[in-house]
Amino acid sequence: MTDTVVSQPVTAKLTHAAIFLVVTLGPDPGGDEAVRELCGDMASLLRGIGFRHPDRRLSCVMGFGSAAWDRLFGTPRPASLHPFRELQGVHHAPSTPGDLLFHIRATHMDLCFELASEVMSRIGSHVTTVDEVHGFKYFDERDLLGFVDGTENPVGQDAATATMIGEEDPAFTGGSYVIVQKYLHDLKAWNAIPVERQEKIIGRRKLSDVELREADKPSYAHNVLTNIEENGEQLQIVRDNMPFGEVGKGEFGTYFIGYARSPARIERMLVNMFIGNPPGNHDRILDVSKAVTGTLFFVPSATFLASVVPPPPTAGP
Repeated sequence: MTDTVVSQPVTAKLTHAAIFLVVTLGPDPGGDEAVRELCGDMASLLRGIGFRHPDRRLSCVMGFGSAAWDRLFGTPRPASLHPFRELQGVHHAPSTPGDLLFHIRATHMDLCFELASEVMSRIGSHVTTVDEVHGFKYFDERDLLGFVDGTENPVGQDAATATMIGEEDPAFTGGSYVIVQKYLHDLKAWNAIPVERQEKIIGRRKLSDVELREADKPSYAHNVLTNIEENGEQLQIVRDNMPFGEVGKGEFGTYFIGYARSPARIERMLVNMFIGNPPGNHDRILDVSKAVTGTLFFVPSATFLASVVPPPPTAGP
């Protein structure tokens, strides 16, 4: 009999609140021990904080960058784990630092904040926070551009099939890959574009969220460029994008987070968006929306995290 592998909550239902926390490890080897200890304690932390309001669906996905995986766990390593690949086309998709990702979700921000605080109380003195974004639900799942985001997400078994590694990498069955990017929007420029033109850029109606007919979509429509097929089959991913912003700073954006059983799926979408398909036929959203971060992480199974133990303490002289 084989043991059942339990995945992290990659396909958890969309929530009203989220914290996206990306940190880098410092040179202190004590940080490695603290992170490994946190891995083993994550399930307990979630239970301890989430029990207060179980209906608020607190969850956390913990991911590891390529260099961090080598440093913390060595071999074997996930077959497709590598640093985020920078893209320079009509627009730029930068590759930015990130060793650990914490994708914390709940229906209310208080539980997200409490878990993030507890995580940082464990590892904060050993890491540098390179990005922290507090996302929120905006009306009926819309982004700050005014369009519904995530309409085509697979659900149920289709979501699991799209995101969970299977026999292609048996040492990491139940794991997943995730790419995150922080986009900042020029809302003044976007709102100056007529709605009919916006709809062609997105490929959907703004009010109703109904997809445009294929004959009415331009080749640069977002949902044309991000539709990836292989052997006639659509290669799906699960997005859990969230709006964020600070009105006083005039900062408005979308935090893109995409899960897939292979990062190649998301990378092909990004190549189409930034380089163009064919080259030069880029995603016109990028004319008003700038990517300022880009990182790729591996998400091991919850079973793997629970099995991690910190190294034994070094004996004194």
